[in-house]
This record gives sequence, C-alpha cells and structure tokens, in this order.
Amino acid sequence: METLILFAPLVGALIGGFGWRLTGERAAMWITTGLLFVACAFSWIVFLTHDGVTEKIQLLRWIESGSLSTDWAIRMDRLTAIMLIVITTVSALVHLYSFGYMADDPQWKEGESYKPRFFAYLSFFTFAMLMLVTSDNLVQMFFGWEGVGVASYLLIGFYYRKPTANAAAIKAFVVNRVGDFGFALGIFGLYYLTDSVKFDDIFAAAPALAETTVHFLWADWNAANLIAVLLFIGAMGKSAQLFLHTWLPDAMEGPTPVSALIHAATMVTAGVFLVCRMSPLMEYAPEATAFITILGATTAFVAATIGLVQNDIKRVIAYSTMSQLGYMFVAAGVGAYSVAMFHLFTHAFFKAMLFLGAGSVIHAMHHEQDMRNYGGLRKKIPYTFAAMLIGTLAITGVGIPLTGWIGFAGFASKDAVIESAFAADPMGYAFWMLVIAALFTSFYSWRLMFLTFFGKPRGDKHTHEHAHESPMVMLVPLGVLAVGSIFAGAIWYSSFFGKTNEIASFFGVPYAEASEHGEAKDDHGEAKDDHAAPKDDKKKKTSYAFTGKPGEGAIYTGKDNHVIHDAHYVPTWVKLSPFIAMVIGFLMAMCFYIWDPKMPKRTMEHNRPLYNFLLNKWYFDELYDAIFVKPASMIGRFFWKRGDGDVIDGTLNGVAMGIVPFFTRLAGRAQSGYIFTYAFAMVIGILVLVTWMTFSGGAQ
Repeated sequence: METLILFAPLVGALIGGFGWRLTGERAAMWITTGLLFVACAFSWIVFLTHDGVTEKIQLLRWIESGSLSTDWAIRMDRLTAIMLIVITTVSALVHLYSFGYMADDPQWKEGESYKPRFFAYLSFFTFAMLMLVTSDNLVQMFFGWEGVGVASYLLIGFYYRKPTANAAAIKAFVVNRVGDFGFALGIFGLYYLTDSVKFDDIFAAAPALAETTVHFLWADWNAANLIAVLLFIGAMGKSAQLFLHTWLPDAMEGPTPVSALIHAATMVTAGVFLVCRMSPLMEYAPEATAFITILGATTAFVAATIGLVQNDIKRVIAYSTMSQLGYMFVAAGVGAYSVAMFHLFTHAFFKAMLFLGAGSVIHAMHHEQDMRNYGGLRKKIPYTFAAMLIGTLAITGVGIPLTGWIGFAGFASKDAVIESAFAADPMGYAFWMLVIAALFTSFYSWRLMFLTFFGKPRGDKHTHEHAHESPMVMLVPLGVLAVGSIFAGAIWYSSFFGKTNEIASFFGVPYAEASEHGEAKDDHGEAKDDHAAPKDDKKKKTSYAFTGKPGEGAIYTGKDNHVIHDAHYVPTWVKLSPFIAMVIGFLMAMCFYIWDPKMPKRTMEHNRPLYNFLLNKWYFDELYDAIFVKPASMIGRFFWKRGDGDVIDGTLNGVAMGIVPFFTRLAGRAQSGYIFTYAFAMVIGILVLVTWMTFSGGAQ
C-alpha cells in the first residue's frame, strides 16, 4: 500500500507529461487526478490504522560504494503517516480544483495544450515530496529535496511568457540552492563522523556526536551543534525562514493552485519535517535549537509585520505562511516536536483553503489580485466568502479560551506552540514575538476579509458587475478543506498535545509509568528516569514519562526535556494571551476598515517611513541586490569585458591574425622552388641527426 502511495503520482506525471497525446488531454487530466485520489485514500487508511511502530519497506538497492549504502526504502512511522495525508490530500484537492481554475487561462493562446503539462508538474512535485518524507536515509531525502526544487521551478515559472514569473522561478531556485548547500554539508559531516547516512545509525550515534569536537572553518565546533545548524540552513531555504525567505512572496507569480500546493502545505513544511525527523540529533544540540527558536520567532514577527500592508491578496497569504512556519520552528526549537507537527498538520487545511479561496476570488474578478480593487463581494460569491471566513477563523485562532481544543484548528495548535514557548523560557523572546505575531496575524487576516468582501465595490465597475461564483469543481475542495479547518485541531488535540502517554502512543515512543519516587518502570519492571512530576497518591492519578533511546519512535524527547508537560501548567494569562491578541487584532481591523475606512490613509500619511519600510518588505531585496547581485554583476561584467573580451578573444585574435601570418610569411620565403635547395636542407638535417645520435649514444 505504501509503495502504491509513493509511485501513483509518478505514474500520473509520466502519463500527463508524455502520454497525453495517446490518451487525450482530458483523459490525461483525469488519470493524474484519479491516481492522486487513490494515493490520498490509501494515505488516510495508513494514517488511521498505523500503530505507531516504525516499519521499513525495502524497495531496491541503490547507491553502494565502500561503506556507503543508500538503499531506497520507505520509513513508515507516525511522522511519515502525517506527511502522507497532508501531501496527498492537498495535492488531490488541488488537482481537482485546477480543472476549473486552469480552464481558458488567459496566459495561453487558443489551441495551445498546457493542461496535461501542468497536471504532470503537479504530480511530479507530489512524487518528489513523497520521496522526501518516506526516505530512510539522508541521500534518499536529498534526492526528494532536490526533486521538489526542480518541480517548484517548473510550476512557479509555468507562465513562461511573463518575465516576472521567469524571474521568480529563478529566484526560488537560486535561494534554495544556498540553503541546500548547507544541507549537503550537514550530510557530508554526518557521513564523515558516523560512516553512515542511514537514520538509525545517525540517531544511535547522536550521544557520541554531542561529545565530539570537529575543526571546521578555522575553528573548533561541537559536532552535534555544527551538524544541526547545517541541516537547519537547508530547512531555512526550503521553509522560507528569515534571510532565505525572499523567494516565497515572489513565487506567487505561479498559478494559484501552485501556491496552495507548494507554499501552503507541502514544500515549505519540508524544513519543519526535517528538524522533527532529526529530533534525536537536535536534543543533543542545545545551541543549535536555541538558534532555531530565535530565528523562528523573528521570522514569525517580521513576516507578520510585512503582511500588515501588502495589497496583493496572494502575497498577504504568502507572508502569513512564512509567519506560521516561524511558529512551527519555535515549537521544534524548544523541543516540542509533536506540537510543531500539530501546527503543520492543522495549517495544511486552513492555509490551502485560504489560497484556493483567494484563487476563487481572483477567478471571479477576472484575475485581478489587488485587494484595493475588491469590496462588497460576499453577496457575489457567497460560498467562497464562507470558505475564506472559516479559514480566517482558523488562522487567527478563534476558540473558547482555556479549553485548549474547543475551537477552530488553528486555535488548538497555535496556542499549543505559544504555551510551549513560554514553558521553555518564561517571559522569553520567543513567547512575546509569537504573541505579537498573533495580534498582527489577526489584523491582516481580517483586513483581507474586510477589503475583499465588505464595503463598497472598488476598481473596475465592469469587473464587479460580472463577478460570479466559481464552478462546483473549485468549490468542492474548499468544502473539504473547511471540514479539516474546523475539526482537525479538536479531533487530534490529545494525540499531539495531550498527556505524555497519549503522545507517546501516537508517535510510537516508549514510555513508562512514573512512580512516586520519580522513577518510571517499563514493561520489564526496570527503573527509568521520570520526566513528569510525581503525583499525590491520594489523587490516584498515574503520570507517565518518555523513555527509550534516540531513534526509538518517530520523535525523540531527551531526558531533561519537560516542555510539553510544563506547557499544560503555564499561568492562565499565558493561555489567554493569544486569544486576547486575536481579539485586539480583530477590533483594530474593524476600526480601520469598517467603522472608519479613512483611518488607514491617515495612519499611512502620519507614518510614511514605517509604511514604506514594511511595504518594501524591510528592504531585504534591495539589501541583497546591493550586497550580492550588483557586485556579482560587476565581477561578471569585468571578466566578460576584460577577461573574455580582451584576454581570451584578444589572445586568439592575436594568434590567428598576427603570429600565425608572421610565421606563414617566413615559411613562404623558404619555399624557393629549386630542387637543389630542398636537397641541401635534407643533407643538413641528416648531418644534424647523425651528430646528435653519435653524441647521445656515446654518452650512454
């Protein structure tokens, strides 16, 4: 079944890309979509029936060289099962949605066949992503990692006639290569230190790596911290964390289904998956995880500030994605890996729905993306409005405070991240950055809703008059995702953020009962260290502790890691803080865009420098242009003009037009045409040869 899940998208990609002329355009689209739904159905079966035990399925022997062995195998555990349903569900719904969105696309001329190629790219991307998350070693994961990069390049630049789309595709490809270089160095380092790229071998060696020092870049480093940072650099590029994030908003140049598939639920979460997969190593790298936490919190804040003033509906959601990824990395950085996966899981539903909902708005408004030209659309497209409203309620974290799980999906998972951040570092940097980001998220999310669906119509009057609801093939995926956006957090709350034994059972992690003396006894009666506080006998409550060694289970929680346990006992004001931030953001958006629509303009005029700073995305693009692009261009121009033009071309031209003709003229003068001259030259040559042979022979 797992093999079918992995290869069904690949078969669809081959049929859509190469066999559509035999099957026909429409049939190729249905085949690729049908295979994705088959993979999706089996993925849910695997997820719901998985017992948490790690299973390995050998596919074939792949690369073997000396001690290097990289068999192609499927590692099936809870992390893999979660990613399978995220990837295949979103991909299947995006395939179905694309039937409506890509019909009569204005970017293509009449008679051009672009749909089979588009569906083939979607399926190829899905296969590469599945290859990544099912990998059993780092080389196999890197293969899928780079495959996703190639597929994203093809999809972002799908509108190849648009210069901006081509530039965005190149930018995404180049920026990700920077991160991938760090990822590759991490793989090389692990192989150098452990003589293996297999996860089981690396996890078993994690404690030893924490005691190892390596020399790298003229300095000595702790091996575990160095490797963890290098791997995280790869995650930074793929998951658009600060400094390697500039490709994400530009990637909105691709078709909207691409945005939903790549930049909402799958590709950008690959970095979070990598950090959680490598949790046995991360637990022994405290400096690296502190760096992950700080950078994740900063990313969440910076992206949220930029999203406050963006006017393109897809860019607002793109920066929202970047901000939410920061939340996930904070959770992973503080050691709450199950919470990071929880937010990844719920985020997949409501973010994919927000992107597809935005696509439905764009479709209704004849591909207009500027929210300043929207307004009053809730009556024109009521189903899209309902879906976008549910997605907004989910991402802003609407729910009943202090219940933990009674609310929309984002309420459960986002609050869990914030509470974990406080438990790890009370009153620390990450906690406050996430709370402020929650306030900003509420503001710009409701700003999007109010500008799009409320108020008077703005922009082109003809476009508004002809605005209409999307076809059913686009609305059905929105309905399915709406169900997940409402119930995913409540249904799986205990599995991701419940009691220790519930999380341990879900992820296949060994656990044991904690005794009143602070010890935990496993199934064999042996004493284990207790991770949880002992309970009073009178309460007759059983507490549990994570046990086991690195690699036993889908995630690993170290002996001194009590974050998830402590997160349940944070002060009440901490639990209320995200809800209060959400309400403040909502009321501010009401003030700006409903009660006093002139307030945004007044605020902008009184804070012009700050507005321009945020509108220009903290000037990261301009900064990188000044530091990297322009110097590289100058160096390239120098080597082109001086190196290639003057030196190489000058040398070749000088030889061809100067030196060769000179010697040609000399040789020409030697050609007298008289036989006795040539005979004399031959005699002289013979004499020279005999003389040389005589002296050289005598010397021997």
